[in-house]
Amino acid sequence: MMSRGIRRALLALPAVTLALALGACGDDDDGTTGTAGTAATSAAGDAEQAGGGKIAFLMPENKTTRYEEQDRPNFTAKVEELCPDCEVIYQNATGDPAKQQQQAEAVITEGAKVIVISAVDVKSAAAIVNRANQADVKVIAYGRLIPDADIDYYVSIDPFQVGRQQAETQLEAMGGGEGKRVVMINGAPTDSNAKPYKDGALEVYQEQGVEVVKSYDTADWSPDKAQQEMEQAITALGKDGFDAVYSANDGMAGGAIAALKGAAIDPASRYVTGQDAELAAIQRILVGEQLMTVYQPLIEIAGTAAELAVPLARGQEPEGIATDTVDNGAEEVPSKLLETIAITRDNIADTVVADGFLKAQDICTGPYAEACAEAGIE
Repeated sequence: MMSRGIRRALLALPAVTLALALGACGDDDDGTTGTAGTAATSAAGDAEQAGGGKIAFLMPENKTTRYEEQDRPNFTAKVEELCPDCEVIYQNATGDPAKQQQQAEAVITEGAKVIVISAVDVKSAAAIVNRANQADVKVIAYGRLIPDADIDYYVSIDPFQVGRQQAETQLEAMGGGEGKRVVMINGAPTDSNAKPYKDGALEVYQEQGVEVVKSYDTADWSPDKAQQEMEQAITALGKDGFDAVYSANDGMAGGAIAALKGAAIDPASRYVTGQDAELAAIQRILVGEQLMTVYQPLIEIAGTAAELAVPLARGQEPEGIATDTVDNGAEEVPSKLLETIAITRDNIADTVVADGFLKAQDICTGPYAEACAEAGIE
């Protein structure tokens, strides 16, 4: 396997050639060869290392609320804390991989020194990484691993374990899985985490004798598409043809629950799973419509990405942060994988509220006030 350094040197050859050509063309009339320009560039580089730099934060879509409501503000706040002189350039691709490619090109042109990216399509994102490498821009894969690409760091959770957490919590509530029938609403195939979420859940189902009666891979993690899929499953199976619903995230869980209600099925009787600890999902859990969610420590994930990005923007290597490694098919990527927590009605107060991830005053509005009091949320 070719080393990262050699690979990047080869990728950078066109830029080096161009720089040499520009240097030759830029000789002064008095016969000097641009020494003053070189000194100025060096001084600017030293100042940049000591001060700040531009950091691009490229998120994949806005149908899942976490990117706008959690990841963006938490990442920006941590960068500002660590480096007041740094500038965060934020872009959301709204589910369009071509748009994300254009956004990446734009931030490189704007002078970003680091790109923190949660890819819309992890396979096509390799082109973004290659372009960044050519421009000597560092790349941190955020949440979604980009395969077969020369990325610098990866910050995420273990998606396979998340899938297991979802299925284990679900079957525990059901009193076991033997003979149970589950409809699976899985994430977008373009997301590198979608398959391990599904695989983790499937491993638990196979261990406990669960039958998957319908399974869908949902483009864009769309709640609307999830609702349509759930409606299709109900039509095909009948109201009594399934015992539970596996949803890979909270947005799709909301769509599935809407379909259940539309068919006059009590969502509480179908043990609907989720992920991301969205506000609406926490409220659904409190009133019994959704069984559980998985709490990704998004504040910590965003903070860790910022702790990696700031030194890189200053031309330095971060130390003591990326203590794990993950093989992306091209190399062993220095990584930080953070723990996740299964959230049910019983531990909302001790987790997402206690951590400051969500505020009690936002959760306990109107129809949820009584359920909050019963759950000890105040």
